[in-house]
Amino acid sequence: MHPTDPTDPGDRPRSRAIYLLPNLFTTGCLFSGFYAIVAAIDGNYERAGFAVFAAMLMDTLDGRVARMTRTESAFGKEYDSLADMVSFGLAPAIVAYQWGVERLFEYGAVWGRVGWLATFFYAACAALRLARFNTRSGQDKRFFEGLPSPSAAAIVSAFIWFSSEWREPGLAGLIVAALVTASAGALMVSSFGYNSFKQLNAEGPVRFATFLLVPAGFVMIALYPPTALMVIFGGYALSGPAAWVWKRLGRARRRGNAGEPS
Repeated sequence: MHPTDPTDPGDRPRSRAIYLLPNLFTTGCLFSGFYAIVAAIDGNYERAGFAVFAAMLMDTLDGRVARMTRTESAFGKEYDSLADMVSFGLAPAIVAYQWGVERLFEYGAVWGRVGWLATFFYAACAALRLARFNTRSGQDKRFFEGLPSPSAAAIVSAFIWFSSEWREPGLAGLIVAALVTASAGALMVSSFGYNSFKQLNAEGPVRFATFLLVPAGFVMIALYPPTALMVIFGGYALSGPAAWVWKRLGRARRRGNAGEPS
């Protein structure tokens, strides 16, 4: 065995210090989640949805900044998880509840309890998803096990943001909101694999068609924010189950071909 080189960044133990820059972004993520809750309580669901997506941006930046500046720490890891629970666990659940699930009580106590449990189910799944992610080591970094909590929060928030223009969604619309919230929660604790896109090389060559998708996506988000975000993250959420079904069908075809007489 070779002795550990203390000058090698890869061999350094995780620092217990508290670094300012990455934790400022984590605080921004926490603030955005808190603001989303306050905006939902005030009935401003467009701002609440925007705040959740702002939290996603801050959550992306804090990790990247920590790695770029080599300021990763045990404190930062724990602080990030707590901020994620508020911004991507509690905030979307409360936004969904305030927007319409609460009104399910108008259609009877049973409907109201179903809606209440749907939003709590989402919050509980977010906590379980974060705990599972923090306690498992040696995972394939190319894939996430279960839908990442920021993506689940994006689906719920984009749906509420998109639906906030409905003045009277009715029972059907309220049931759909509860189903979307509960389904996003279930996907978080599922075993479906989701591409992490960490293997992409931003400095390497890409196909021209792939390059065009980036500005096209930004244009769509700028013109129709809630619709574009709901399509993007909804498609990403469905990619996990779709890939699982595709693999199962491929295995079934291979078994069938292997069993055919020559």
